[in-house]
Amino acid sequence: MTIGLSLYRMAAKLASPLVERHLLRRAERGKEDPERLDERLGRAMADRPEGRLVWIHAASVGEALSALPLVQEIEGCGMRCLMTTGTVTSAALLAKRAPDLIHRFVPVDTPKAVKGFLDTWRPDAALWMESELWPNLVLETASRGIPMALVNARLSKTSCRNWGFARRSASAILDAFALRLTQTSDVRERLISLGSDAATTHVTGDLKASRALDEIDEEVLAAMREALNGRPVWLAASTHAGDEAACLDAHVSSKIEGLCTIIAPRHPERAGEIVALAQDRGLTVARRSSGQGIGADVYIADTLGELALWYALAPVALIGGGWDGVGGHNPLEAAPHGCAILSGDDVPSFVDAYARLVDAGAARLLADRSDVSGALVDLMDAAGPREIAQAMARAGIPIGVPDPAPLARTMAGLEPVFSGVLR
Repeated sequence: MTIGLSLYRMAAKLASPLVERHLLRRAERGKEDPERLDERLGRAMADRPEGRLVWIHAASVGEALSALPLVQEIEGCGMRCLMTTGTVTSAALLAKRAPDLIHRFVPVDTPKAVKGFLDTWRPDAALWMESELWPNLVLETASRGIPMALVNARLSKTSCRNWGFARRSASAILDAFALRLTQTSDVRERLISLGSDAATTHVTGDLKASRALDEIDEEVLAAMREALNGRPVWLAASTHAGDEAACLDAHVSSKIEGLCTIIAPRHPERAGEIVALAQDRGLTVARRSSGQGIGADVYIADTLGELALWYALAPVALIGGGWDGVGGHNPLEAAPHGCAILSGDDVPSFVDAYARLVDAGAARLLADRSDVSGALVDLMDAAGPREIAQAMARAGIPIGVPDPAPLARTMAGLEPVFSGVLR
């Protein structure tokens, strides 16, 4: 173990008494489930299912949804899956999308919590989705001889540069994985530059492209269109703090008559904050979670599992998270539903997907949030611009068609891990 990792482990152990208090404060702010804090502390007892168990760790909503096709394939091979995530939003969405999947909150990265979790579940294999690597959890899992793979791995230039300052620690963590399966060749080269073994680091593609299209309730969609009664409508999806203010400012400055702005925040618990922002601008507001209709200036879609409905309803969609280092969100969720796509240009987590959409003329990347107003007017304020938006929407549809190849390559790449589990 490197000096850096030894210091990290010591600090985590010393911080253990403070962790529970920190979790309680987070629970008060809605960032933890107060009824499930024992899971985060590795104290929650549970009945491990009989047979072979594959543990999949997915940080939050995007990673969890990307993993669901993989879960289906794994369980189709006769193994069971346990998925851990770290956010209340992801837990709620998985309960809705995959009610039969075993879900637990990931333990905090202290030695005691990690030990409690692994003692309880005793996984036969572990798959880590994308990029969230907790050192104690990774190294303790490896020390127990549990085969691990890093799946759908991504690593931005900035993250790679930051890891480079602790290259020996990065190498030690990467070496704990028997396999590293990456989204792109660029990610593969970055991992190798940090010490990843080239012979066991392979490009398999982005699992997000293999996701099945989300189902849409056509009756609800028709009712929404009827309620709008011809009003122009656009969507701000997966928004973060700062995104909503820019979209509300765009609503006001556009002066588009009868405009309805739908805001679907990445974290629905922020809905009250967004209501205040809209009211400060003199706009009327309605909330989906309260059962209110779509007749107001601003409609806050503060529910889970309905994003495809809003993409299908809106001819123009801004996807949030494209500024301030968030990394962006998945545009392939929007593309198949026929909407012109806007985003900030800081999208390192989805570089390839956005590059394909931009090259096809289906998406525009905006350098600054202040550009949202102009883009909205460009695409919605007259017959000509509306035709441009329609052309963008048509160009994106074929790019959003699910591609089974990344899932197939991932399953094939994981064969060395699963062959030991299935014996």
